[in-house]
This record gives sequence, structure tokens and C-alpha cells, in this order.
Amino acid sequence: MEILVILIFVVILVGILLIIFAEIYNKFQTYIIRINEAEADIDSVLRKRFDLLNRSVSVIRGNIETDKEVLEIIVKLRSRKLTNFELDRILYEAINEFNTYKEEYPSLNKVETFLKIAGALNESETEIYALRKYYNEVITNYNKLMMQIPSNLIGLIFKYKIKNYFDGKNMADEVYNDFKL
Repeated sequence: MEILVILIFVVILVGILLIIFAEIYNKFQTYIIRINEAEADIDSVLRKRFDLLNRSVSVIRGNIETDKEVLEIIVKLRSRKLTNFELDRILYEAINEFNTYKEEYPSLNKVETFLKIAGALNESETEIYALRKYYNEVITNYNKLMMQIPSNLIGLIFKYKIKNYFDGKNMADEVYNDFKL
């Protein structure tokens, strides 16, 4: 009789542990899906920004006279494979250059195509800001799972890694300096 009680206790304990394991594993999977969706959305907006800046090269060249290369950084990007983090930083520089042309050459502000591109770039800034914020919130929650017991044990079992925020920082840069997995 005692063996039966012990066996039932062990079965119940194993069942509870399996339920906890499955719940934490599913949380990780939910965050991984949300991270992938956010990355895909960010990628889409970044590609849209790249395409807008790429189209603006010929519009700028066709409407001003300059000896220097127009948005040279965009021309160089055409054949490179970059992460979203790198692409975002480079596009930000290119948008600043685009805005410099907008200020230095008032004649561009009379070109309808140029104005449409400028408007679309402004809209994309709002989109990318919201997507970065969402991505970083999801990363924060995912990284918290990676640093808390018992979920960090499950993360180690499945070889999950702490992820960087969209700005390239990670949690170890700030609050969690003393905690290492």
C-alpha cells in the first residue's frame, strides 16, 4: 500500500513538472513567434524605406546639378546583405542626407515625385518607431524568461540565447551586469 501511495505521488509530481515545463516552453514559443513577426514587419518597412531612397536618387539627380554622388550610401547598399539593425542605421544616415538635399535645393520641393517620397519617408518613420518599440517590448519579456528560474533552465535545454534590443544593446549592458548564464 505504501508503495502505491509513493508511486501515485511520484506520478502526480512528474505530471505537475511536465505541465510547468510545457507552459514555460509554450511561453518561449509565443515570444519567438512574436519576435519573428516583429522582425518581418521591421524588414518590410526598412525595405520600403530603401526603395523610396533608391527612387529618390534619380529624382534628385534629374532635378539638381551637382558633381558629387547623390545618396552614395544607398547606391552602395544595393548589392550588400545586411541585418535589420545595420540597415536601419544606414538608412537613417541616408534619410539625413536626403533631408539635406531637401533643405539645400528648394527646387526639389516643387517636384511632385520628390514630395511624395519625402511624405512616404516621414510616414515610414512613424511606422518604424512603433515597430521598434513593440520589438523591444517583446525582447524584454523574452529576455526576462531567459534570466528567471525555472524558465532559464528550459532556455538552456533548448539553447535559446538572450537577444539584443533593436538599438543593439542587450540587458547585460545595463541592469543585469552581474547575472551570467
